[in-house]
Amino acid sequence: MIGSLMMCASVAILLFGMVAGIAMGIEQDFTLAPAHAHLNLVGGVLLFVFGLYYKLVPAAGNSALAKLQGWLQIAGGILFPAGVAIVILKGTSFIIAPVLGSLIVVAAMALFAVIVFRTSLA
Repeated sequence: MIGSLMMCASVAILLFGMVAGIAMGIEQDFTLAPAHAHLNLVGGVLLFVFGLYYKLVPAAGNSALAKLQGWLQIAGGILFPAGVAIVILKGTSFIIAPVLGSLIVVAAMALFAVIVFRTSLA
């Protein structure tokens, strides 16, 4: 089920994000703080919340739309903050990565809104 996959991906992403945050603190170099914050929130917390909804509302999590939404959120939740980090480190010539990642995340959120309204109002 996509909910379980999303929750597992979420905790892996959050663990990576926390370790990255600790590394930034040890180095006293917070250059990548925006990427770290987006990774934890978009890639970790939102992913877990979406997965939890699918676990709590099995009818929502069993749909093909939920699977598409889950994979989009996983991809966007990684690409968006990774893209932010690349732009910070390498410059704006790589701006396509966070732009594409953010559009994927917005698409995933829009799909989730459709799923919630369909399953909550049914």
